[in-house]
This record gives sequence, structure tokens and C-alpha cells, in this order.
Amino acid sequence: MSPAVPFSQTAEDQLYWIALHLAPGLGPRRSTQLLTTFGSPQGVFRASRSELESAGLSGSVAQSLSSGCIFEEAAIQQQKMLESGADLVTVAHPYYPERLRGIYDPPVAFFVRGRLELLNAVNVAIVGTRRPSAYGMAATERISAELAEAGVCIVSGMARGIDTKAHQSALQAGGDTVAIFGSGIDVIYPVENRKLAEEIASRGLLISEFAIGSPGYPQNFPVRNRLVSGICAGVLVVEGSQHSGSSITARLAASQDREVFAVPGNITSSMSWVPNQLIKQGAKLVQEWNDVVVELPEKDRYALASRRRQQLLDLGPLPTQPKQNKSVTENTDPSISLKKRILQLLAFDKTTHLDHLMELLEGSSGSETIAVLFELELLGHVRQLPGKNFIKVWVD
Repeated sequence: MSPAVPFSQTAEDQLYWIALHLAPGLGPRRSTQLLTTFGSPQGVFRASRSELESAGLSGSVAQSLSSGCIFEEAAIQQQKMLESGADLVTVAHPYYPERLRGIYDPPVAFFVRGRLELLNAVNVAIVGTRRPSAYGMAATERISAELAEAGVCIVSGMARGIDTKAHQSALQAGGDTVAIFGSGIDVIYPVENRKLAEEIASRGLLISEFAIGSPGYPQNFPVRNRLVSGICAGVLVVEGSQHSGSSITARLAASQDREVFAVPGNITSSMSWVPNQLIKQGAKLVQEWNDVVVELPEKDRYALASRRRQQLLDLGPLPTQPKQNKSVTENTDPSISLKKRILQLLAFDKTTHLDHLMELLEGSSGSETIAVLFELELLGHVRQLPGKNFIKVWVD
């Protein structure tokens, strides 16, 4: 989604934002309060010590801000940002995620590399353990790919295990993905994901709230996790032990009024503790991608529907009955015609059995019909119900 008007930010404006974002002793909530009081980062740094203290700052923090000593570090960060090919998204930026604005402690700024429009895509996080089972990896690969094919942008933290598999599967499916770091945006952790990070930067989006060059300190990751859930409509937990980071992300998602999903696991596996516990607490059990999509907010489901509807329209008009002397050299795709015919025959309010559908589709083989139904199910236009019954969804 492009901004309504072009966004322009001078180097000086950017410097003030970086200084406010990195100023010691503030944090997101206090920084936001200062912006409300003084109107802009420039207004904050031009305020006197007494004015800053009146706004609720301690004497030492007020003195630090009024002295302007943070600007030396801010200038260094600005140069590193340019060298690393990163950009700065502030709360004044038109691409600042609307969902993120609503959390308890949204950052006033963060660093990015890649496609800014993904900040406001239909985002769903997939998170889990760094030591997944083969089952967990298989479930992540399938669900991430299917959601990406349906138009959902997959968000994760690019950690080893489930996070990495979620990003990779989304990219392999030709979809979108966002990685949120617990280190500086130029510090790839784990190091073996350097190639993956570059691919995400070129096809998706990298995000970090931390200063450029910052190592991935352990305390950074719970802070990072609030952004993972904060920019998403929901969080899907695949595997995680009792005290894992995925449980923290799930709690944050619930506190932010996000949907929480979980893939059920083997009760004898310690890695199944978090998802199974979440399901007991009311999280949506997920067996397939559509279990996630149907629980998303209406505006997100509408966005996915519109995207898929446009893709269907791009297939071209429904072919008419073939003429007897139709040229055998004409370039046609019979699967396109079959997709259109199936969607015309299926209804929104009643199911159609597979056998009856095949009877109505004269001239098409059973294998062709099943293959196209499967493709339409992946696209989100058709859903299979028990007993080999099908129903149309999402399409006007």
C-alpha cells in the first residue's frame, strides 16, 4: 500500500529522530509522551532542562537530552545506516504500521531494509523452537507456504529452526516475508542465515529496533518479540518448550488482542508443551492454512479476497462453446476454462459433492477436476468439507 502523498524527510530531521530513538533513559513510552508534549523530536531537544523535568524526566535524563550529547552517536548511526543500505521508519512515516501504533509501547522509530509496503500487509507470525522436530519442520514448511500462496505475509525472527523454515518456505512459495531482528539490522544472527537475510532484504523486509552494529544480546529478544506480534494480525506457534521465546510471543500477542494459533503436537514431546498449552487456553488449533485465514479480522480477509479475485480476473474471460472449425494452433489453457466452470457451478450457501460436480463437468476427466479443485483450494476460492463436499468462498 503506497502512501497518499510522497514522504520527504531531510537528513537533519532523520538525525533528530535517531537521537530521540537512541537516547538513554527514555524508552518507547517516555519518548512517545515527549513527542506528545513537545510536538516533534526537534521540540524535545530544544526544550530546557526544567521543561523536560516538568514533563516527567529525571534530572540526569533531562540534562543528557538538553546537552545534546546524544547527537554524536546519532550522526554515527546515520552514517552506518547509509552504509548498510538501511532506512528509518518513524511514527511520522506514512508506512508506519497501523497495528503497531496500537500496542502498549510502540517504538518511535526503527531501521528497515526492503519493501516498506509489507509493514501494512496481511501479516501473520510463525514462531517456534530453535530445536524443532521433523514434524515441526514439516508443519511449518507446509503451512507457511500455503499461507504465503494465499497472500499472507509471513513474519518471524529469523532464528534457527522454526523461524528460518517459515521464512524459507514463504520465499520458495513466491510469497512475502518479514524478518525482525534482535540485533542491529546489519548484524545477522545466526551467521548461517546471511544469505537468507540478503534474499529477504531484496524480496521482503528486514526490521530492527536496535542500534546498527548491536550484537544479539539475550535481553533483546523479548523486546523484539513485541514487534513480531505487534505488526501482525495473529501469531502461530508451531513448537516450543515450557519457557521458550515462543511462549513469550504468544503472551504478547494475547495482550495486544491478536489472534493466537497453535499447531498441536505429540504429548510425549517437550517441544509440544507451548502449542498444546495454548490450545487448552483457547488458541485456535491449526491443521491447515485456512484455519488461520478464517480467524483473521474482516479487513484482512477482504484484502486477501480482493487479491485472489483479481488474480482470477487476470485469467481472462470465460471461453465460449468451441466452434467446430476452431484453429488447432490457437494458444489456450484448458485449466483456465475448468477453473471458471467449477467456480460457476459451486455455490456459497450449499455444498456440491465431488461426484455430482464431475457429472456436471462434461468433457473433463476426474483427475483434471481434482487437480483444479486442489489449486482453487490453495488459492482460497474453494473449501473442501467432510464427505468430499465443496463450497465456494470469497468470490463475488
